[in-house]
Amino acid sequence: MLPFLRRLRERLGPQGYADAADELAPWLTDWRGRVTGKALAMVSPASLEEVRFVVQAAAQEGVPLAPQGGNTSMVAGATPDADGRALLLSMRRMRKIRSVSGEDNALVAEAGVILSDVHDAAEAGDRFFPLSLAAKGSATVGGLVSTNAGGVQVLRYGTMRALTLGLETVLADGTVHHGLKPLRKDNRGYDLKHLLIGAEGTLGVVTAATLALVPRPVERVTAWAGLARLPAALALLRRMEAATGGQVSSFELLPQCGLDLVLAHLPAARSPLGGRHEWQVLIEADTARPGDPLAAIVQQALADALEAGEIADAVIAQSAAQAEAFWLLRESMSEAERREGPAAKHDVAVTVGDMPAFILQTTPEVEAAFPGARVLAFGHLGDGNVHFNVRPPLGDGGEWLGRHIDAINRFVHDAVTAMGGTLSAEHGIGVTKRDEFARLAAPGQLEWMRSIKQALDPKGIMNPGKLLPPCE
Repeated sequence: MLPFLRRLRERLGPQGYADAADELAPWLTDWRGRVTGKALAMVSPASLEEVRFVVQAAAQEGVPLAPQGGNTSMVAGATPDADGRALLLSMRRMRKIRSVSGEDNALVAEAGVILSDVHDAAEAGDRFFPLSLAAKGSATVGGLVSTNAGGVQVLRYGTMRALTLGLETVLADGTVHHGLKPLRKDNRGYDLKHLLIGAEGTLGVVTAATLALVPRPVERVTAWAGLARLPAALALLRRMEAATGGQVSSFELLPQCGLDLVLAHLPAARSPLGGRHEWQVLIEADTARPGDPLAAIVQQALADALEAGEIADAVIAQSAAQAEAFWLLRESMSEAERREGPAAKHDVAVTVGDMPAFILQTTPEVEAAFPGARVLAFGHLGDGNVHFNVRPPLGDGGEWLGRHIDAINRFVHDAVTAMGGTLSAEHGIGVTKRDEFARLAAPGQLEWMRSIKQALDPKGIMNPGKLLPPCE
């Protein structure tokens, strides 16, 4: 064993150090099973000081670090490179909720705390943390910060960037940035916090975050509507926002073909509506005001939309269990698609107003350019972000996709760029989008990003190979 690794094992103990192949194997392949790396060992520090020790030791030896939380990255951003030179830095043992403050509307959680535990701690403090996604049972705070996660409530509450008040971070030289104070205003020049959010672990290791809380909703109104035409979804969104005074927190789009896929995946599930509709939307609004007539407002707005011909049918969940059943359909979409087989997945965004046109224009173009392709577009219409996934012909074992996936990715990314959008709305760049990001980056963008990387990580040890392509 190298002296460097021996030092780590002695400091971290058997719970904090592992190098056996069977212990490392589950963490060396990304969630989608496309990228597998290697690592010298896996270190799992349990405190800020242990993280600092690991980073300082790695910096002294020039050993790369690959930080990892719940290993739920959709772009292999938490998978070490295949050269085997890196340490896998697991943050899963740092899982304390340090504080919950109703006075500050803030919660301090360590990097390894999973999102569902943040929700529980906020609720125990009579507050609400308004970020949710399907991987809430495994995604960690550090990963959510490092990827600027979005989820299903961005429409009202914003991304992780908007919900992060402060960070505690170990930088690449072992320096600790103590920035957890829940300041709502701080105008002292450059903001390191915002550099680290969305940096995918390439600038430092997030060890804890101060998260913004809001008053706990006393009522949620969840509805499901069917539409014949996609542009009507945008009209319905604006109608609901106007009627509720901006209380719509989620507005999720599902095509009928996607719902069919989920219903086949969940045999006990039922469609919320009796008939078939080419497009369907899941709507949720919430209020923290007791006595707020939100349910009646939503019901009237849906009735007005039905009369105006914007929707063909709609139903409001009559219980918490029914609302959960609606959400289960939406949150099972990715897993149902994965069960069917591989697909070229695209996490794209354009302006909200342009999204219906993007879907309606790009879908037939892709299916014409790649005969047999089946587009499945679904997701967060309310914030202009959909998962524009291209599936191979039915029954194909993946050979078709293997031949066409690079060309499909370029086609879709060119289309979204032409409309002024982005190829990554919430999943990050990682490894799998790195080359496409470099191809489509705005003039000068890579240069200034590399300058920041060089300033904060001059030895290049922080998650190398992710986000930025190697310099030629």
